[in-house]
Amino acid sequence: MKAYQYLIVFTLGVLSFTSCSKNEGPAPDQQLTGNLQLKFDHIVGDKKLQLGSGEYTNTAGELFTVDLLKYYVSNVKISTADGRTYTVPQEESYFLIDASVTESQFVNIEVPEGDYTQLTFLLGVDSLRSTMPVEDRTGVLDPAGDHNGGGMYWSWNSGYIFFKMEGQSPAVDLEGDPTGQHRYRYHIGGFGGYDAPTLNNIKTVSLDLSRAGTANVRQELSSNVHLFIDLAKVFNGSTTVSLAENPTVMFGDYSAFIANNYQAMFSHDHTHNFEPLNGTHE
Repeated sequence: MKAYQYLIVFTLGVLSFTSCSKNEGPAPDQQLTGNLQLKFDHIVGDKKLQLGSGEYTNTAGELFTVDLLKYYVSNVKISTADGRTYTVPQEESYFLIDASVTESQFVNIEVPEGDYTQLTFLLGVDSLRSTMPVEDRTGVLDPAGDHNGGGMYWSWNSGYIFFKMEGQSPAVDLEGDPTGQHRYRYHIGGFGGYDAPTLNNIKTVSLDLSRAGTANVRQELSSNVHLFIDLAKVFNGSTTVSLAENPTVMFGDYSAFIANNYQAMFSHDHTHNFEPLNGTHE
């Protein structure tokens, strides 16, 4: 009988050790939660983005404006220094950032209390959601939506436009833009395809929050994480993108070069901790 009891104790001990040895470990306390606010602040190099009026110069020496900017952020995860990870429920984890809509640039999510040192998200919409029935894709993912989702879906390709940036540049000749407005258009998407492999421009962005301020989330308080999004990186990265040579890029091979570039446009500038709920910061 004692041998049987010892076996039970030993087995429970092994199971307990195994469950605590997983790489991610247990999630932060699920009972107490606070607000994590992500602010998406758009810049171009050392200048603040002025939609429609600001003039900038890219790495190729070409002048350009930014008249339209929209992109999807999804599948948000945050982690603590000791490796505990909280994944925002997927139904609550799709956001459309629109440079012309101030409210869209403040993303608020409820997360367990904890001191978070890493932020990870997708730039784009994951393949699982992209292939779900249309009726299961609501809110900013509604292909027939208004200003939130409107214009961010290719009905002919049944896929989302992850990143849309448009503007004007004297470097774009009339052959590149027959409207005579010297416009450039970058509409980047591609989730990998339904039945056969196609372009996959889904990008993962991981940011170390510890260098410029850990996000200390507490009950009934907000931690405000201020991110800079540098649009100059769209043209400057592993590939130098020229507006004269590539004024219109959509669902084509060259879109992968732009996607590889803009993956690096996110950085963490600073964090405000222990702020009242629903507060916003510059």
